[in-house]
Amino acid sequence: MKLATVKQLFIHPVKGLTPQICQNFFLTSGYGIKGDRAFALMFLDSDNQTVGPEIIPWMSKKHFAVQNDWPGLAALNCEFDPETRFLTVRHQGVELLKANTGLSEERDRISAFFTDYLNSLTPNKGARHPQKAAVQLVGNGKTTRYPDREIVHISIISQATMDDLGEKAGKILDIRRFRPNVVVDGMDAWSEFDLVGKQLRLGNAQITVTAKIGRCMNIEVDPETGDHDIPLLSVLKEKFGHAHTGVLATVDSDGDVAVGDILQILSD
Repeated sequence: MKLATVKQLFIHPVKGLTPQICQNFFLTSGYGIKGDRAFALMFLDSDNQTVGPEIIPWMSKKHFAVQNDWPGLAALNCEFDPETRFLTVRHQGVELLKANTGLSEERDRISAFFTDYLNSLTPNKGARHPQKAAVQLVGNGKTTRYPDREIVHISIISQATMDDLGEKAGKILDIRRFRPNVVVDGMDAWSEFDLVGKQLRLGNAQITVTAKIGRCMNIEVDPETGDHDIPLLSVLKEKFGHAHTGVLATVDSDGDVAVGDILQILSD
């Protein structure tokens, strides 16, 4: 049975930085999406120096600089080209940095840039790592992954849910606030919650929806400016009685996913 259609696909090459829109990507069982959260900005006081920076293993979010704690990161437009391995950083259209993530001296430039930039920002109240400290680019962009949860997952959200939440908030919401991998059309608002525990086919891959996504302050930040502009957590709690949007899913079998593909239920 057809459930919904894929409207948009996103990856986030560097954990906590800019999403990149895709027309397709490949899902791998037990791994997720190649190139999604493949790099991260690790605080050097995290004291994980037993291996080289390109193969630092997964760690919890508190070890990394992310938009939830440092909303000003959203003001940077960061693009990664997997073919050339260049990371380009712009602010309001002006290029601030272009460096090759495959070269150690260029990675040092990236680390120094973000260290300086973070020193100019103020962290959120309640940030996991509010101290200003040097950061280092970790990950190799290919095999490493730094999702929020150690069990690798992808995130799915319904456009109708966003539309309903936006109506209650009195604003048209930019989907990038919610940092999804997959945006789907054709489902009723909030009906993705009914998929928890169900097995689905997404494009040519098979997935299992595991949980609702509990939201953090990042959804209140304008993804263009980094400013707190809409109290969406309060809207969610006051209008809906919870702080969830979208769902998480694990990948059970490999397959391609592309814009226009079908999401369908395989088991009830």
